[in-house]
Amino acid sequence: MEYGPAPESTKEAQAWLEQRDRQFGLFINNEWSAAGELFASINPANGAKLADLTQGTAADVDRAVAAARAAQPGWQALGGHGRAKIMYSIARLMQKHARLFAVLETLDNGKTIRETRDVDLPLVARHFYYHAGWAQLQAEEFSDYRAVGVVGQIVPWNFPLLMLAWKIAPALAAGNTVVFKPAEFTSLTAMLFADICVQAGVPAGVVNIVTGDGRVGEAIVKHEGIDKLAFTGSTEVGRLIREASAGSGKKLSLELGGKSPFIVFEDADLDAAVEGLVDSIWFNQGQVCCAGSRLLVQESVQEKFLAKLRARMDKLTLGSPLDKSMDIGALVDPVQKQRIEGLVQSARDEGCTVYQPACELPADGSWFPPTLITGASTSAAVAQAEIFGPVLVAMSFRTPPEAVQLANNTVYGLAACVWTENISLALDVAPAIKAGVVWINTANQFDAACGFGGYRESGYGREGGREGMYEYLTSKAEDARPAAPVIEPKAKAKAAPAATGGAFAIDRTAKLYIGGKQARPDGAYSRAIHGADGSFIAEVGEGNRKDIRNAVEAAHKATGWTKATAHNRAQVLYYIAENLAARGEEFAARIAAMTGTKNAEKEVQASIERLFYWAAWADKYDGLAHQPPMHGITVALNEPLGVIGVVCPNEAPLLGFISLVAPAIALGNRVVVVPSEAHPLSATDLYQVFDTSDLPAGVVNIITGSADELARTLATHSDIDAVWRHDGSAEGCAEVERLSATSLKRTWVGGAKGRDWYSTAQAGGRAVLAHASQVKNIWIPYGV
Repeated sequence: MEYGPAPESTKEAQAWLEQRDRQFGLFINNEWSAAGELFASINPANGAKLADLTQGTAADVDRAVAAARAAQPGWQALGGHGRAKIMYSIARLMQKHARLFAVLETLDNGKTIRETRDVDLPLVARHFYYHAGWAQLQAEEFSDYRAVGVVGQIVPWNFPLLMLAWKIAPALAAGNTVVFKPAEFTSLTAMLFADICVQAGVPAGVVNIVTGDGRVGEAIVKHEGIDKLAFTGSTEVGRLIREASAGSGKKLSLELGGKSPFIVFEDADLDAAVEGLVDSIWFNQGQVCCAGSRLLVQESVQEKFLAKLRARMDKLTLGSPLDKSMDIGALVDPVQKQRIEGLVQSARDEGCTVYQPACELPADGSWFPPTLITGASTSAAVAQAEIFGPVLVAMSFRTPPEAVQLANNTVYGLAACVWTENISLALDVAPAIKAGVVWINTANQFDAACGFGGYRESGYGREGGREGMYEYLTSKAEDARPAAPVIEPKAKAKAAPAATGGAFAIDRTAKLYIGGKQARPDGAYSRAIHGADGSFIAEVGEGNRKDIRNAVEAAHKATGWTKATAHNRAQVLYYIAENLAARGEEFAARIAAMTGTKNAEKEVQASIERLFYWAAWADKYDGLAHQPPMHGITVALNEPLGVIGVVCPNEAPLLGFISLVAPAIALGNRVVVVPSEAHPLSATDLYQVFDTSDLPAGVVNIITGSADELARTLATHSDIDAVWRHDGSAEGCAEVERLSATSLKRTWVGGAKGRDWYSTAQAGGRAVLAHASQVKNIWIPYGV
């Protein structure tokens, strides 16, 4: 059967553009500014100009931020129900004008009308409905949190309207106001959305839209009046944003690139897998961050599957995006087409086989045929780089462990697909893949109730679901933190006493603790530790870069801790508390000698209680089972980050150490810890406690020395997944955030503010557990 042309009318979309004289200013404080410096929005399917938009400036961003700041208290004071009613109105209006939005999106972006009409617009409305519900329930479900404030949001051109909904809906639900920058190539549906905001009764200043190129994005990122940044786009730009915002105190969520594996096992329904693959890599011309661009098929069925795939490719239709019978539309811009052509040519130059079905490409616009590449090495550019086009790279594997190894052979970690009729195999493989979303026997499923986001260089933070709401909220306990760490002044250091020569006078220097053993520092240097009165107490090893390297290696070997049951991890934490209590007087005496505090016993008792607290949480921080509008469930798992580098505070040296290390290991992470630089002996005294508490070697590794030098090494180490720094150094915390941009590792820093380590509100709860974990959503359909 062949389908004839089925073009969608553009009459209403063109009429709307004509009503605006095909020229747009900026939308700030519910008013349209006069058009300024203009740039064209082009239809990528034929190269025709659709309209002119205004290039925003730094001054325009200033005005937008000022409007958002002025509106935020009132928007928050409106209450959950007040916000919910307005967001519900937005959702209803989006449905009412869905076809207009769909046509305008297709004209501006080049994706097919079937995708904008049947996928994008229903999801847009769904996000506003869903988050209207969170607004209504905020006082009940997020009672310990408040809105962040003013949010700067920057989105890409591949899903212009859907990304707008993903960003704006949760921000508004939480009580924030927004300065939003659409992609330069695809701003028109954001302009139409501004009209919807006015019709829905969104108060002035709550939503502000500033169009333009990267200069606008840079002004938003660097603006001191913005409290949170939310960015979706390339990994390269994500790094720049992390560097630029370092030390600013802004919350940051990044949804970046991907090179997602599509794994087909030999027992899979091959025909269904082919259809899933078509949806995964050729949906939106492959311009999807989670596109299944790496096909991994079991060797026993490789040729059979590829034959089916080539036959299916031959039937894909490519042409006018407004034709409802088309499968593939136009690329967004000629620059994107040139980049894709260059990567495909590199595959040919390396001897790969490139298959493209015979199809006639339109003479005008930006077009590229569906492409299959075989014979590429795992290190080839097309196997590692995010092509962001309709290009699939296929490889084979023999065993499930090899499939997982190949799937994880990438710097990214956004999404994955697993196809098999063996549900036990699927549920064994899915958690082993380092990706934030895993689809089993399906592909490209999205819902507002299910979080989306990545690991590693695919960014951090989640959009959608409960976890997505937390991105736009701040714990109220953070507002109660002391302005600066409270550290008692110390007397001038005194020289170490001369050896007495007594029979039992043995000088002891506390070593490092790596892989469950005490180790001498690589540099063979030590540093003196003095008490509050300036008297010499002891010496500790001076750790360096190689010591950190050895500790990270030991931590990575301790994978059994992550695989252990939560009950087992809780038991070990209880044992540590038990053994610490048995030596409580000794630890109290050490704390008193180092810090001069008169409350040393209180700190030891609080540390024991804190160990019990995190042991209690270890087997209770459960995930969720979502019920999206599909025949199946989505399981949200709280997974450990991996290896965390921790820089501890100088105040409350034992309690601060326990308060950071215990939650990390309770969830299955392994840690490389830099204890208090001024008072490290509480940590070195813990070696024997750990050894007698069944803590496996490598789970906790302790490196004493300079907090600045060791934090710098932790932040730049490529095999560390996150760095926490809470020693009160504003410069040091900013440096950790800036240096972490290289590998885009997670960070949790205290800045120049202190923390009441005795308070579970400030040093406990789900907010801390969220820093120690990441959410993986596994989609499991029924009956397919």
